[in-house]
Amino acid sequence: MKTRLSIAGVLAVLAATCAATAQADINVGVTLSATGPAASLGIPEKNTVALLPTTIAGQKVNYIVLDDASDTTTAVKNARKLIAENKVDVIIGSTTSPNSLAMIDVVAEAETPMLAMAASARIIDPMDAKRAWVFKTPQNDAQMATAIVEHMTNNNVKTVAYIGFADAYGEGWWNEFSKIAEVRKIQIVGNERFNRTDTSVTGQVLKILAAKPDAVLVGGAGTPAALPQKSLKEKGYKGIMYQTHGVANADFLRVCGKDCEGTFLPAGPVLVAAQLPNSNPIKKAALEYVDKYEAAHGKGTVSTFGAHAWDAARLLVNAVPVALKKAQPGTPEFRKALRDALENTKNLTAAHGVFNMSPQDHLGFDQRSRVMVKIDGGSWKLVQ
Repeated sequence: MKTRLSIAGVLAVLAATCAATAQADINVGVTLSATGPAASLGIPEKNTVALLPTTIAGQKVNYIVLDDASDTTTAVKNARKLIAENKVDVIIGSTTSPNSLAMIDVVAEAETPMLAMAASARIIDPMDAKRAWVFKTPQNDAQMATAIVEHMTNNNVKTVAYIGFADAYGEGWWNEFSKIAEVRKIQIVGNERFNRTDTSVTGQVLKILAAKPDAVLVGGAGTPAALPQKSLKEKGYKGIMYQTHGVANADFLRVCGKDCEGTFLPAGPVLVAAQLPNSNPIKKAALEYVDKYEAAHGKGTVSTFGAHAWDAARLLVNAVPVALKKAQPGTPEFRKALRDALENTKNLTAAHGVFNMSPQDHLGFDQRSRVMVKIDGGSWKLVQ
């Protein structure tokens, strides 16, 4: 009789343990740049986190959000804290390429998947044992650079000057753009750098003006990217201006003002979702995000950057149910299963494009993830 009671007791404890495990929360760590030079990118990302699902596949989801203040060292500290103290199952972040690159070692060591919201291809390429734990939602520099060069060749641009951030973002863009421009026989007559916190680029701009380029490409992101363009316009530059997808938000339009009129840039289709033809496969998914964001923050407030956070959640909604079949949240097995599920994402339509990932490609976007946009009348206009 005692033996039977003992067995029954053990079974009861096991059942209770299994039930508790089954109800384990999914903890999502988020580190982003809500303050500092990249704040115009990080704030819409932070706003978007509040719109993300609080349950996935019946499991409660907790979002632990930290501000890295656009600082690389702080981003690394945040990643370590989220892993060590908050026991997160996955990290979303960071906002900028330098911060995201610096976090790779941390997440790889802890074997915790990371969904970066930064653009540099170096975040996921070349693929290796560390980057196997890293994914990203923004389009690669090469995809966007190709769109710019195509537009240049179609508009008879023969010479171009480049001025970009003196960091991983600016270098990444220079590397991709210069390679593609050379192939398309566009001569680069200037290559300058500036810091995100600079207040003057007069020296760089004078060198560019002396080279008399047909066009200038600014390899920057957020409001700091307005500085070279405003300086060029103030000094009388009349050529074609190009920016990268790193400026696709209302704050950039506000800071750059009339000096941005007529500027061309590649962007995710979410930026001009309502202008997309109904045949575009991304339009419905993009408008879903736009409608939810603008319902919370007002018409015209949406940006491509918040949509990177939204798409990270779309990936999790798709991958978590698969991972739950193998393990429970809060365990190394679940983190590994989640990594594997993310890597096998296929035909997932989100606000920026259609994800088709593989062991070699932890973004998985094709050319449907980009459009060319013109700044016209202080707003974004789709270039047909």
